[in-house]
Amino acid sequence: MPHLIHAARAAQHRAARAAARIGTTHPLTRMLLAAAAVAAAAAWDAGHRVADLHPPRRHHERRPRA
Repeated sequence: MPHLIHAARAAQHRAARAAARIGTTHPLTRMLLAAAAVAAAAAWDAGHRVADLHPPRRHHERRPRA
Protein backbone atom coordinates (compact mmCIF):
# COMPACT_ATOMS: atom_id res chain seq x y z
CA MET A 1 0.00 0.00 0.00
CA PRO A 2 1.47 3.36 -0.96
CA HIS A 3 2.20 5.89 1.71
CA LEU A 4 -0.82 8.08 2.46
CA ILE A 5 0.75 11.29 1.23
CA HIS A 6 1.71 9.64 -2.07
CA ALA A 7 -1.79 8.26 -2.47
CA ALA A 8 -3.28 11.71 -1.83
CA ARG A 9 -0.97 13.32 -4.35
CA ALA A 10 -1.72 10.67 -6.99
CA ALA A 11 -5.47 11.08 -6.44
CA GLN A 12 -5.13 14.84 -6.79
CA HIS A 13 -3.25 14.47 -10.08
CA ARG A 14 -5.82 12.04 -11.48
CA ALA A 15 -8.64 14.44 -10.60
CA ALA A 16 -6.81 17.41 -12.13
CA ARG A 17 -6.15 15.51 -15.36
CA ALA A 18 -9.80 14.45 -15.58
CA ALA A 19 -10.97 18.02 -14.96
CA ALA A 20 -8.69 19.30 -17.72
CA ARG A 21 -9.81 16.65 -20.22
CA ILE A 22 -13.50 16.13 -19.61
CA GLY A 23 -14.51 19.13 -17.50
CA THR A 24 -15.33 19.74 -13.88
CA THR A 25 -19.01 18.86 -14.15
CA HIS A 26 -18.49 15.37 -15.56
CA PRO A 27 -19.51 12.62 -13.09
CA LEU A 28 -16.12 10.88 -13.35
CA THR A 29 -14.30 14.09 -12.49
CA ARG A 30 -16.55 14.65 -9.51
CA MET A 31 -15.92 11.10 -8.30
CA LEU A 32 -12.15 11.56 -8.66
CA LEU A 33 -12.31 14.88 -6.81
CA ALA A 34 -14.20 13.19 -3.98
CA ALA A 35 -11.61 10.40 -3.87
CA ALA A 36 -8.83 12.98 -3.73
CA ALA A 37 -10.55 14.73 -0.84
CA VAL A 38 -10.90 11.46 1.06
CA ALA A 39 -7.24 10.60 0.45
CA ALA A 40 -6.14 14.05 1.58
CA ALA A 41 -8.28 13.77 4.72
CA ALA A 42 -6.75 10.38 5.52
CA ALA A 43 -3.26 11.82 5.12
CA TRP A 44 -4.20 14.79 7.32
CA ASP A 45 -5.62 12.48 10.00
CA ALA A 46 -2.40 10.47 9.92
CA GLY A 47 -0.44 13.61 10.77
CA HIS A 48 0.61 14.89 7.35
CA ARG A 49 0.13 18.57 6.63
CA VAL A 50 -0.63 20.51 3.45
CA ALA A 51 3.05 21.40 3.12
CA ASP A 52 3.79 17.68 2.80
CA LEU A 53 1.56 17.47 -0.26
CA HIS A 54 2.49 20.87 -1.69
CA PRO A 55 6.09 21.67 -0.85
CA PRO A 56 6.80 25.41 -0.96
CA ARG A 57 8.37 26.82 -4.11
CA ARG A 58 10.44 29.90 -4.48
CA HIS A 59 8.90 32.55 -6.71
CA HIS A 60 11.70 32.34 -9.25
CA GLU A 61 11.37 28.56 -9.72
CA ARG A 62 9.37 27.35 -12.69
CA ARG A 63 6.61 24.80 -12.34
CA PRO A 64 7.61 21.39 -13.67
CA ARG A 65 5.64 20.32 -16.74
CA ALA A 66 3.98 16.94 -16.66
